[in-house]
Amino acid sequence: MQGHRGPTQVSAAKDYYSRSRREIRSLLPSRASRILEVGPGAGFTLLWLKSIYPDATTFGVELNQALEADLREHADVAIIGDIDELISRVGSKFDLILLLDVLEHVPDPTRTLQAITRKLLMDGGRVIVSVPNIAHLSVTVPLLFQRRFAYTDSGILDRTHLRFFVEDTAVKLFNDSNLVVKDGLITGLEGPKSMMLDRLTLGLLTHHLAKQYIMAGELTGGPVAQPRINWKKSRLIS
Repeated sequence: MQGHRGPTQVSAAKDYYSRSRREIRSLLPSRASRILEVGPGAGFTLLWLKSIYPDATTFGVELNQALEADLREHADVAIIGDIDELISRVGSKFDLILLLDVLEHVPDPTRTLQAITRKLLMDGGRVIVSVPNIAHLSVTVPLLFQRRFAYTDSGILDRTHLRFFVEDTAVKLFNDSNLVVKDGLITGLEGPKSMMLDRLTLGLLTHHLAKQYIMAGELTGGPVAQPRINWKKSRLIS
């Protein structure tokens, strides 16, 4: 049972659910006809995707029932409930599936990703996943110098996170689900201080400045041979 939220927490939650994840633009396929977002919040990313793929049918599967009205307004099909229980209700397969800031909240991210992609991703379709980077300086510096960390209401140490990732484990999540990472994006380097620090260290701190890894991938027919990933740096503040 959740405790009472103050005005600041409620405002932050509203902003979180109202985000449009436009930083994924470079990872999108050239065409999409059926789009599924798991954990779409109020559906603003699906609304934005509709402007890119006007003929596509958009589906949102959201656990938070309080967001149902907003989601129905912004998606063609809104389904409220847990994705594991509702896979059969979304119909045929999709050529684009989004799981943005979702898998760190589930007990077994690999099992969840496998179940969704095996049953719902078309051959040649694309899945885009974002996960937080626990190696970010905001976490590692207090650990190194103060021997402490503190859970927060949002961000990398969100108290609702059940799993944590670094680059290797983020990629392993994909590969263990028979997915190969085709394109990768890191966020967190959009601000002037982060960009300057990244330049001054000649990129040596890039993966300590990364707040998220966003990966776009496809199913493979067998064992995954993961090529080296050329991580792009997001310059769009989301």
